[in-house]
Amino acid sequence: MNDIYSNCLVKASLVPAVRTATATGTAVDRNEDGSMYQDALIVVSTGVITDGTHTIEVQDSADNSSYAAVASEFLQGTEPAIVAANDNTTYELGYLGRKRYLRVVSTVAGATDGGALAALVVLSGPRVAPVVRN
Repeated sequence: MNDIYSNCLVKASLVPAVRTATATGTAVDRNEDGSMYQDALIVVSTGVITDGTHTIEVQDSADNSSYAAVASEFLQGTEPAIVAANDNTTYELGYLGRKRYLRVVSTVAGATDGGALAALVVLSGPRVAPVVRN
């Protein structure tokens, strides 16, 4: 099957929430159900950002234990520093690296009321298709 539903899987790293403090997202396994996805797109979506700066960082890991910031050469697009002027905005970042695990971190500075945001990882290009959904 060559359709998008059979070849993509969306996983939440940072679930939607109003954030006033730094948050580390849940790990996303690129080998979900043995599919070994070749491609990943990180989607950050904001709601109302009242105050503060919410700096997004994509991290990767080979072992789901030791995480590090993804080098800019392995990212398409720029990790955003989200402020109040960025209400209701969607950001997309392509991941070109080969590490198995990805997560998103939102580092918050200067927030009292904070801002609403979420980060999803869209996995595509599985070696085994169609995608298994749980």
